Amino acid sequence: MPDRALTMASRIADSVSGKDLDETLAGLTRAAVEMLPGVDQATITIRHEDGRPRSYGLTADFLGDLDDWQFENAEGPCYDGVTENAFIVCADLRHDPRYPTYGPRAVAAGIRSQAGVRLFESPRTVGGLNIYSRSVGALADVTFLAELFAEHARSAVSYASQIDGLRDAMRRRQLIGQAVGITMERFGLPDEHAFAFLTRLSNHRNVKLHVIAQEIIDDAADRRD
Repeated sequence: MPDRALTMASRIADSVSGKDLDETLAGLTRAAVEMLPGVDQATITIRHEDGRPRSYGLTADFLGDLDDWQFENAEGPCYDGVTENAFIVCADLRHDPRYPTYGPRAVAAGIRSQAGVRLFESPRTVGGLNIYSRSVGALADVTFLAELFAEHARSAVSYASQIDGLRDAMRRRQLIGQAVGITMERFGLPDEHAFAFLTRLSNHRNVKLHVIAQEIIDDAADRRD
């Protein structure tokens, strides 16, 4: 087991190195399929601050329909994993009384067993790993490894989120700098006055500064066309 844990940690580290959040989530679901016994497909669902869930890193396109259905109808391991239970396993979707409507739908799509594992939780968001198998009972013994995988994945998601935040901040600074340059040229202003003009416009309209900057950049592009 220690060797498996080290291999898992290494595999997850490889999946996130230098990548953004979307790429990291896709790498984690691929790693889950490769490393967790009995797992044929995987997704990661994040329930955002507005309460709306969205699935990422789908290892097969049809999983998007299954995940969406579970949240729209408040039924299924995917839904349970980010609302009520930190870990939920369904060994046989065809005969599980908890999922009388979702079970047949999943079976029709070729999924016979499923589990949901909580990845992270904060006051604003909740994320869960959803793992799927084509075989009945295939996930019965995956509990420990899935939780171990989730423990490593939490750090990966946190790291990728920070990287995304830094990249977004840099992108916004670049937008603002470009808009300041356009404003300086258009109105003949020094840089500090151009920046103050954008700030006043942002405050007056109650719109974030980077949004104002993007509007000015887009307007300049339209003028050139």
